[in-house]
Amino acid sequence: MTPDELSRQLAGFPQLLSIQTPSPLEPLPQLTQKLNGPQIWIKRDDELGPGLGGNKGRKLAFIMAEVQSQNKRKVITYGGLQSNHARMTAAACAALGLEAHLFFFAKRPFPLTGNLLLNDLLGAKMHFIPFGSGGDASMTLETTNRLVRILATLRVGPRAYFMPVGGHSVTGCLGYVAAALEIHNQSAALNLPLDKITILTAVGTGGTLAGLLAGLQLLNSPINVLGLDIGKLWKAFPSSLARLTNSLHEVIGSVGHNQAQTMPLIEKTYAGPAYAHPTAQTKVAIKLLAQSEGILLDPVYTGKAFAGLLDLVANGRFSPNDILIFLHTGGLPGLWAYPDLFDFQD
Repeated sequence: MTPDELSRQLAGFPQLLSIQTPSPLEPLPQLTQKLNGPQIWIKRDDELGPGLGGNKGRKLAFIMAEVQSQNKRKVITYGGLQSNHARMTAAACAALGLEAHLFFFAKRPFPLTGNLLLNDLLGAKMHFIPFGSGGDASMTLETTNRLVRILATLRVGPRAYFMPVGGHSVTGCLGYVAAALEIHNQSAALNLPLDKITILTAVGTGGTLAGLLAGLQLLNSPINVLGLDIGKLWKAFPSSLARLTNSLHEVIGSVGHNQAQTMPLIEKTYAGPAYAHPTAQTKVAIKLLAQSEGILLDPVYTGKAFAGLLDLVANGRFSPNDILIFLHTGGLPGLWAYPDLFDFQD
């Protein structure tokens, strides 16, 4: 499929939010020089709105159009306490005059910080149910979504729109099929050697990775993608991602042949003790990028993933001729939820 053909296919799916794409694709020359390795670039999806931005804007553009087409007035979703997805859903609902219901399976913290504070300011109704936060890889992502949907529907009512965690649906992940096309076109316009490029992204629920992979496969692009697990959240996760990637092929009119064992995902290695528990390497990575390029990462998603990138470069995974594009998925409000992490006296 050519870029123009894929663009026409994607144009057939309704979108609602204006998220000012394309996001910038920028080199990181100081960091590249410090690492003395492959060229490092960054894709600034942290600059996509709404609600202070992040990668979920691409998914919400498609999902909120589906919400509107179904005439729903209430939207349910869920996530971790510092979920960027929940915050951006709250902002999208506020912009469209909808009622956002956000579920968190933990005690309500006092005071509200980071994304939770923003959810409150945006008028979202937050439901804190402290019977265990899950995310211990004891259930598949699909099973978790089904159980939360039942519980949340009992609380909010049967006529609400249920959005899976992280916007992990075929509709939402079309946003990252479009992003794959965007990165392919930007890289070609910059005369970058496409066969030398690897996109690296944080993986929480995996929709961003599935969308990028499906998009690159549909284009038959030589660009590679690699996901870095930041949470150890789900049982049989690669199988879930393979199914979603193949479903994206199907909805666009193609056939996907992805299997669990072929998913470009590094599980557990860079996740630390658990989701939303930053590691010492996370702190180093955030500090390095901030002081090298003036770009801020968050401690839950991008900080962990960037620490993984640094480790892979240090261990020779990539050659000096390679080009790494780090997908900045946003999450800046999460910085204020971890004040004890950033004591830079050392």
